[in-house]
Amino acid sequence: MTEAAPSVEHAEPTLRLRGVGRRFGGLLAVHGVDLNVVHGERRAILGPNGAGKTTLFNVICGDLQASAGTVELFGQDVTRRPARYRTKLGLARTYQQSRLFNGLTVEDCIYLSIVGVGGGRLRPVLLPKKDREVREKAREAAGKVAISHKLGELVGSLSHGEHRQVAIAMALAADPKALMLDEPASGLSRGERQLLTDLLLALDPEITLILIEHDMDIALRVAERVTMMHDGRVIVEGTPAEIRANETVHDLYLGRGYRHE
Repeated sequence: MTEAAPSVEHAEPTLRLRGVGRRFGGLLAVHGVDLNVVHGERRAILGPNGAGKTTLFNVICGDLQASAGTVELFGQDVTRRPARYRTKLGLARTYQQSRLFNGLTVEDCIYLSIVGVGGGRLRPVLLPKKDREVREKAREAAGKVAISHKLGELVGSLSHGEHRQVAIAMALAADPKALMLDEPASGLSRGERQLLTDLLLALDPEITLILIEHDMDIALRVAERVTMMHDGRVIVEGTPAEIRANETVHDLYLGRGYRHE
């Protein structure tokens, strides 16, 4: 039996973390993280490799359970709730490695993401009217990420950058209230990174965006606020301008090329 999520009105903040930690045996990967992300905000979570960013993402999304602290989404405590419950509340995400169906077409991949989040049972054949509605929604999602020209092609034949576009389309097709992207620019060419930046800047302002990104040009252009992590902890938080000017951030991550003038 599918667990139904109750109706939730927009709450402030969209995401609230209090003292969140995650332990793997003797390793404390995330420790004492407090975080508020408000409705419609664009937030970047940055830090060097091993800082705990993806582990924190996995705790927020429910792929991992928090070892300590609380996770609230849209005003609800979801700390012990499974990932599917958080999805039904309106949370969608992508992963560092795109999780796609390589043997299906782009349209069918997006189609399945809509049916899966919808809460109904997946049937070999949908009613014609419902099928048309879902197909149209899939095509609309493809259009939002500029992949409409590939709808009939097999996902396995696409480039790495196009895989990223499909993954974001699958997440957007669920009409999320909050979208979490884990290193969406990883492995992209310069042109593909510009396309990604344009897509992120054009997102519906009602969607809260949280992203992990190593490309500082993208992260600091898209984000309104930045959270910097190191050794599993939040060490700095501020606007992109404040992050550029912060000496600790320079020492740990940014380098002189981003030093505030």
